[in-house]
Amino acid sequence: MLLKVPEVLTVDQVKQCRAVMAEAKWIDGKVTAGYQSALEKNNMQLPEESEASQKLGSAVLSALSQNLIFMSAALPLKIFPPLFNCYQGGQSFGTHVDNAIRPVKGTPHKVRTDISATLFLSDPEEYDGGELVIEDTYGTHKVKLPAGHMVLYPSTSLHHVTAVSRGARLASFFWVQSMVRDDGQRTLLFDLDMAIQRVRHASPEKSAEVQLTGVYHNLLRRWADA
Repeated sequence: MLLKVPEVLTVDQVKQCRAVMAEAKWIDGKVTAGYQSALEKNNMQLPEESEASQKLGSAVLSALSQNLIFMSAALPLKIFPPLFNCYQGGQSFGTHVDNAIRPVKGTPHKVRTDISATLFLSDPEEYDGGELVIEDTYGTHKVKLPAGHMVLYPSTSLHHVTAVSRGARLASFFWVQSMVRDDGQRTLLFDLDMAIQRVRHASPEKSAEVQLTGVYHNLLRRWADA
């Protein structure tokens, strides 16, 4: 499932993030790439252990915890601490697939990457190029969203970021280990959850909502690894 999640961060929250990023020191983005990805990756990144990255990551995680669409779609068990990157001056990231397992730096913990996420921190008119291009069974999708909006997609997908020829593309990126490993099962649960909410708002009659909610939780109980 490829899903665009609007308004994960407010306009003010984006401004606060941008202010922190403007004062931060950046390093070569290859530092978090695997062997194959490093051959294709050309961007800048905030160091994982830096104060700026930690502060920004906490803000993103707080926003995610309050976003009902994200929680329903991702069913997160673990979230890799958000990272932050910048593309400018012709920088790009060639076609690659994300590593299956990501160790959390400085800890014994690892995250299985079921879902990849990009949270845009620059508006589309601020830069040329920089589209996130995702390949799946339904074709090729170009994604370039307003600041504060996010896209979720299966980490199994081939994807790349086109060259930024003007301005700077700022974003946060991270991975989610879901309670439900299978993307098809997660999609069914998300669709069912959205249908339950529509039934809830459309009719005062509760029997259908209760029955559908029971089906949802019984499927989640069958498929979840928590």
